[in-house]
Amino acid sequence: MAGLNSLEAVKCKMQALQQQADEVEDRTQGLQWELDSKHEQHEKDQDDVAALNLHIQLVEEEWDRAQERLATALQKLEEAEKAADETERGMKVIENPAMKNEKMENQEMQLKEAKHTAEDTDHKYKEVARKLVILEGELERVEECEVSELKCGDLEELKECH
Repeated sequence: MAGLNSLEAVKCKMQALQQQADEVEDRTQGLQWELDSKHEQHEKDQDDVAALNLHIQLVEEEWDRAQERLATALQKLEEAEKAADETERGMKVIENPAMKNEKMENQEMQLKEAKHTAEDTDHKYKEVARKLVILEGELERVEECEVSELKCGDLEELKECH
């Protein structure tokens, strides 16, 4: 009878140990799945960061070109304004109405072109500024991704400890 009780005690102990082993295996599988998921997200985040960095570079280049076009347009506008002032002074000096009209028409056309160029450049400037705001939002996402990467590293360290 004593042998039967100790056999039952050993069986109970083996069942308890088997249950613990099963629980540890289940937990390990869960952690492995979570780690794999974090790795996939980390790789996706790295791809997103690279794409956003390229996008930022392209927008910055576009911004530089827009700044150059704006400077050119402003210079042309200044020249047109000077021409308009000159035209006004010239109108007072010139006595021949035909010469006045021709020169004034040319200067008015130059002024209109300069104003149109300035408006076009201003529109492009606003578009680039809008894109910059969008990129700043995307940059915040990138920074959040970097935080996620750090958390993933912490989870890996935690897994290694267990």
